[in-house]
Amino acid sequence: MAHATAFLFTLLVTLSGLASAQGQNLSTYKLGAGDLITIRVQGEDDLKREKVRLSDAGTISLPVLGEIRVRGMTVGALEDTITKGLKGRYLLDPQVTISIDEYRNFFVNGHVEKPGGYPYMPGLTVRKAISIAGGFKERASREKLNLIRDDDSSQTAKRVDLNAPMMPGDILTVEESFF
Repeated sequence: MAHATAFLFTLLVTLSGLASAQGQNLSTYKLGAGDLITIRVQGEDDLKREKVRLSDAGTISLPVLGEIRVRGMTVGALEDTITKGLKGRYLLDPQVTISIDEYRNFFVNGHVEKPGGYPYMPGLTVRKAISIAGGFKERASREKLNLIRDDDSSQTAKRVDLNAPMMPGDILTVEESFF
């Protein structure tokens, strides 16, 4: 019986981890100011750009194409944009790949020990973000957790729980508990 219970517990933990990972689909991730990317064009080392930081305006500058506004684009959309810009005028069939080397920071403020901005890592949850920020202060509410998504144009804070996924650019506020 103890072995069956241990197996079921392990299965439950594994499945809950898969569910939270699926909730954080980075294939639809939209690039923004502060992201660090690498651009490669197969067979064209002179067009390779390593560790390009997106400007505050959300742009990058490429030698042949000039300045490109990439804020709000997915990696796939940016690959398509660069491919179309190079195709025909400069290359016959460019093969462009883009990788994200570093995501923009997420932010934790309110009643945590060390409020501020921190480097994002895939798989991050509200619980982990609070831990990175030094944990809850003594009077912090564990239920009044408000999240503003960076890609939410309304910038509306939504109440979340400790298991909610965090994304790059998110702002998490931990409110004070009065009881």
